[in-house]
Amino acid sequence: MPRQNTVQIQPSSNAKPAVKEKDRDPVAAGKRDAAFNRSASFNYFLEDRFEAGVALRGTEVKSIREGKANLKDAYGLVKDGEAFLLNAHIGHFSHGNIYNHEETRTRKLLLHKKEIEKLKAALQGKGYTLVPVRFYFKNGRVKCEMALAKGKQDWDKRETERKREADKEARSAIARGQRG
Repeated sequence: MPRQNTVQIQPSSNAKPAVKEKDRDPVAAGKRDAAFNRSASFNYFLEDRFEAGVALRGTEVKSIREGKANLKDAYGLVKDGEAFLLNAHIGHFSHGNIYNHEETRTRKLLLHKKEIEKLKAALQGKGYTLVPVRFYFKNGRVKCEMALAKGKQDWDKRETERKREADKEARSAIARGQRG
């Protein structure tokens, strides 16, 4: 059978596409964090960071996409060679039914065995804890950034606040100098 010639017509520069592609939600696309633990950097010195997957149910993922996750009081725990996320609050899914999830249930963190062993050894040091820093999406999957953290004293917090204020004043002085 003879091959048919196909001719592709290039659209003119004035032509607009008939259907404009709808932008994805920035949280679902991985461009913006789904949840961020602001108190973590205020209350702790964050040292090593780990990217961990989280074993979630379907309604939990949908709630995180809606922005109903809170990591403020959450912490991590290593027990029996497995890592867990405790006290992370993920609100009920708005269109869920009677099979909706518990809001603060214990969730398993998915890490490599070597990472878990490294965390277990580090957590045995005095004053160290495992703190979730943020939830985000990567390739359609929820990831949790965990940090190995050491608690701050009150004077450390005041010093951090002073440093933040000094940086803010310096940035505003530079901006004023560039404007005028």
